[in-house]
Amino acid sequence: MQQYDPLAIEEHWQEVWETTDANRMTESDEKPPFYVLEMFPYPSGDVHMGHVRNYTIGDVISRYKRMQGFNVLHPIGWDSFGMPAENAAIQQNSSPATWTYTNIERQRTSLKRMGFSYDWSRVVITSDPEYYHWGQWIFLKFWEMGLVERRSSPVNWCPSCSTVLANEQVLGEGHCWRCKTKVEKRELEQWFFKITNYADELLDDLDELSGWPERVKQMQANWIGRSVGADVVFTLCDENGEPTEETITVFTTRPDTLFGCSFFLLAPEHPLAHQLTAGTQYEAGVKAVRAAVENETTIEREKAEREKSGAFTGRFVVNPINNEKVPVWVCDYVLMDYGTGAVMAVPSGDQRDFEFARKYGLPIPPVVVAKDDALYPELANVQERTVNEVPWTEAYAGAGIMVQSGEFTGLAGGKDSPGSAAVIDWLAARNLGEPSINYRLRDWLISRQRYWGNPIPAIHCDACGIVPVPYEDLPVILPLDIDVTAGQKLADNKEFYEVACPVCARPAHRETDTMDTFTCSSWYYLRYTDPLNRTLPFDPQTVDTWLPADQYIGGIEHAILHLLYSRFFTKGLRDAGLLGGKGAPDLLQHGEPFKNLLTQGMVKLNGEVMSKSKGNVVAPESIVGRYGADTLRVYILFMAPPDKDLEWSQEGLDGIWRFLNRIWRSVHDLLGERVVDAENNVLSIYDESITPAAAAERSKELNREIHRVIGKVKDDVERFNFNTAIAAIMELTNTVSSYLKIARELRDEQLCTRAAEALALLIAPMAPHFAEELWCKVLGRSEQGSVHRQPWPEFDPAQALADMIELAVQVNGKVKARITVALDATEADIKTEACGAVAELSQGVEPKKVIVVKGKLVNIVL
Repeated sequence: MQQYDPLAIEEHWQEVWETTDANRMTESDEKPPFYVLEMFPYPSGDVHMGHVRNYTIGDVISRYKRMQGFNVLHPIGWDSFGMPAENAAIQQNSSPATWTYTNIERQRTSLKRMGFSYDWSRVVITSDPEYYHWGQWIFLKFWEMGLVERRSSPVNWCPSCSTVLANEQVLGEGHCWRCKTKVEKRELEQWFFKITNYADELLDDLDELSGWPERVKQMQANWIGRSVGADVVFTLCDENGEPTEETITVFTTRPDTLFGCSFFLLAPEHPLAHQLTAGTQYEAGVKAVRAAVENETTIEREKAEREKSGAFTGRFVVNPINNEKVPVWVCDYVLMDYGTGAVMAVPSGDQRDFEFARKYGLPIPPVVVAKDDALYPELANVQERTVNEVPWTEAYAGAGIMVQSGEFTGLAGGKDSPGSAAVIDWLAARNLGEPSINYRLRDWLISRQRYWGNPIPAIHCDACGIVPVPYEDLPVILPLDIDVTAGQKLADNKEFYEVACPVCARPAHRETDTMDTFTCSSWYYLRYTDPLNRTLPFDPQTVDTWLPADQYIGGIEHAILHLLYSRFFTKGLRDAGLLGGKGAPDLLQHGEPFKNLLTQGMVKLNGEVMSKSKGNVVAPESIVGRYGADTLRVYILFMAPPDKDLEWSQEGLDGIWRFLNRIWRSVHDLLGERVVDAENNVLSIYDESITPAAAAERSKELNREIHRVIGKVKDDVERFNFNTAIAAIMELTNTVSSYLKIARELRDEQLCTRAAEALALLIAPMAPHFAEELWCKVLGRSEQGSVHRQPWPEFDPAQALADMIELAVQVNGKVKARITVALDATEADIKTEACGAVAELSQGVEPKKVIVVKGKLVNIVL
């Protein structure tokens, strides 16, 4: 027997697969399509363990589905534009293109070395003109549809990356998602995709995604943040406190608390804040508040634990529900880009308003109280305000009964309550308000002031304004002669930006911002279906065949950014008539790109996520060079369920290496070969005491185990329980090892062959090179083709059942013995056997009851 040599075996089969184009997908009407997709990598360096885990999971699903008879699309590519490449090139005195494409080739080699079954003819690289041409085309199409807008806006600015960030790209503590630098606020002219046009659909269609983790759907729902309430119109007073014709509208989710509005808040950036205080004694205070928040992010200003700050403007507004004049303040936690930038402050019902009121000595009148609150007996049925302070330590935002609320007193209060509905109706009847819906979601800011990205196809003309680049002039080619190490940008390259206006032919200026890299990754899965199309981004009919992707795999960190943007792109392209047409799957007609989503866990070492900065990285190359790719693949799959974090263990890796060697030896032994170790010591040792009858029983046991494990592995793989699937293969291997103690002349040769075939076929998706070697060379089945093109083995559930079964015997609810009975034993026989097993304990006392729970236990009640 030849020893298992993973390096030689893997090198051989990788060469065979590449030479024969084994993993190339060809269109087929005979096989049902199945699209397996993993989030494509950023070429930031070598492949790491996170990549290996993600892509191994996808490869197992892909190979398994092929063996089940599906026509599997399993592509790969690179998300290659973006700031990291530019920053790395500066550090290494190189160019982004050189750095990027060098890393792509390095990663390509590593991915092939892992044996991943990608269709390499469909590779998509987002920095290739062949790809970003169509990204520009989609930009123009969205522009035509009214989904693109350029406007001045306060933006998140990363001083380290020298570019703006979308709200979704600012982390919880107000830091850049890429470099973790503190983010600032600036006012700039920027390009936006109007994702808010799809806010309702993006939220409502989450209900269609039954194959997505609830956690991810909830994160997206929270980010979209649909709030149902009312717009309420307040009247502004002049400097003498007299009402004017000017009004300010606010949005509230709690119209039932309108009687509790004791002050009014403006965002420091609100134009009225300056207008109301210019030249007054209050101007300095308002300016100080604005200056304090100028460089703070939305996330920082919304933090619940921060101390609230504000300044009085000297002005008042009239509350429409009771005509009370309330003071107008500016406040740091009110945001200009949420609602109207103005808030009716109800300190008894909102914790931030409560803290603000406490700090500045403002009234806190209770207007909705719980029936068990100490204030309720005093205020029940009280319509006019008599209490302006509460003995509470925090605001009460829950449901309750409206008090001190005029004619509405006594109604149930709370979100979507009868009290809220009644107040809205009252306001609407007097043109003082109306029902309204608000969203946390903001339009997607896509402008980036960096070089290494997809150029925005727009031209600035003094005569014509901003005009689109004509479709026939695409792509706008990104020049490769920009020296980023010298600080050059597109705005420094005259050959790039000096251009004639396509409308009037006068000298004009090409847009020098590039698109956010997430625009590239928001539609790559569509291009995979038709990567060589030269007339469209993709063929609509082809996309309707393959989409939505049957299985998408990636990290939870992409729950909002990439996944939300991809859903927006797909819905926009559907509305452009490019996909989801008549006859397409229902989910695609909803504009949803991914049917099922698996978010894999992290790979950790000593409890911490592997990271170069932490110095706790285990390089895949070092493991593959010693154990082979298949050992690493099986280890990754075995050590934890795919959606859980995996703790790296050298002992576990060694255990998987021994497991594969046991299968290797077992298959050779099953086929009658003399099994030896590396030192040529014979490992085939037989138990001469095993009789022909005992051998026949072991044959029945092995046959039963083959059928059971085939069924178990099938069930586990389909539920992504790869660790228990591998554990079942280990159990079959143990049964085979026991069987191999039988002398050769007493073995069932056909059964031995079936066991060897089963081991090769079952391990094939997890250890593809190993299984190919067993199937083609050891089993000699090369004329039947690759193991990965064989049908998944069939099993008979009836043959998977044992002849005998073990039952626990309980006496008064406690297990006292175990019995083995025939599977078809009658209930009377089981009772007799159970009573006999515990006869000593019963001491001759007749049982009151004997209860048989079929297939599990017998309970004897004495």
